[in-house]
Amino acid sequence: MTRKLLSVCLGSLALVRSAALDAQTVGLEVDAGRFDRINTPVSVEVPKSLRGAAALIILRDDGGVKHPVEVQRDASGSTIHWIVRDKLAAGSKRSYTLMAGELPKSAKPGASYIECTNDGSALLFRSGGRRLLQYNTAIVKPPGKPDPLYDRSGYIHPVWTPSGRVMTNDFPPAHKHHHGIWFPWTNTTFEGRKVDFWNSKKAEGRIEHTGLDTFGAGSVFGWFRVGHRFLDLKAPGGPKAVLSESWDVRIYAIDDYYLFDIVSVQNAVTDAPLELKKYRYGGMGFRGSGQWEGPGDNCKFLTSEGKTRKDGHATTARWCEVYGIIDGAPAGTTILCHPSNFRFPQNMRIHPSEPFFNWSPCQAGDFKIEKGKPYVSRYRYYVHDGDVDAKVSERLWNDYASPPKVTVK
Repeated sequence: MTRKLLSVCLGSLALVRSAALDAQTVGLEVDAGRFDRINTPVSVEVPKSLRGAAALIILRDDGGVKHPVEVQRDASGSTIHWIVRDKLAAGSKRSYTLMAGELPKSAKPGASYIECTNDGSALLFRSGGRRLLQYNTAIVKPPGKPDPLYDRSGYIHPVWTPSGRVMTNDFPPAHKHHHGIWFPWTNTTFEGRKVDFWNSKKAEGRIEHTGLDTFGAGSVFGWFRVGHRFLDLKAPGGPKAVLSESWDVRIYAIDDYYLFDIVSVQNAVTDAPLELKKYRYGGMGFRGSGQWEGPGDNCKFLTSEGKTRKDGHATTARWCEVYGIIDGAPAGTTILCHPSNFRFPQNMRIHPSEPFFNWSPCQAGDFKIEKGKPYVSRYRYYVHDGDVDAKVSERLWNDYASPPKVTVK
């Protein structure tokens, strides 16, 4: 919804449906903290006095003038989310009013509204008619001659740039086990057996989608939560579950770019842990555009520490940008690593001749995923058209790692 339309719709509090609810108002304050904030997602728990409200409205206070702000409750209804639009300078604060009520039915969704469709085989997210990303619930088969070892479900592909160009690749000819955005481990041991969940051709391990828990659309973000299962294909008596995994994903459309967050939680299914051995790759992976294939400058990398394809592999970073030319124009994604992640800042696999990137904490040595001790990973993707801008990537990492503080007044 455009601000102009919102201002017309809410120029008077009389437009709120329930006059009785108008009196239920709470002040909110956003503190930028140490960093400049521009179009930053924020959230806060719904105050007790408003938890029973069927709908909520947020008004931004600009020198005594109230401007409506798009707000969204999460699926539980306990937390509200919105975007701190425009610049909020470091050290400054901004006031909002939270109130019970809802917009008139005549108000239309704006360009940032996230749509979601489920056709039974995939979830497709759009904003303003633009495709953003697709999560594949059904098995996707490799092109060409059938080979069931490469069948795969439970991953994100395609990812489109805001202008509609495909940024990810699936089943690339030289590495048919690569799938857009996916999360396999490579050099592992389970119950004394070596299990490779990455290299499908070995027929040692497989990862599959197990269920769609929830999905939805909204004025601030779209979301989905799904389940995955890691199977040991060499176990006596047939395939045996090793790990269960959930993905919680949120997609935010913000002006001429968008963000999406992935939270992966992996749990050991049996009393036997999954032992991860030191290796150069394994973990959250990204396979870039087919137009980025080959050595040289087709695909470029830039890390938060200033490393590139030439010297970035096996180093650590807070974020890494993967970028290049797609359909004649530059585009890229910055993949942000959350500071709560295991072994942060994490090691990276930056491939010398292919458009492949992987956060790989197993580079730093062996570890285990044990029953009752969930392995949690958090990553944010910034997807954009145009050239890389390290200052923007750093600002977005600050938003992700140290979000503004929201206080209920």
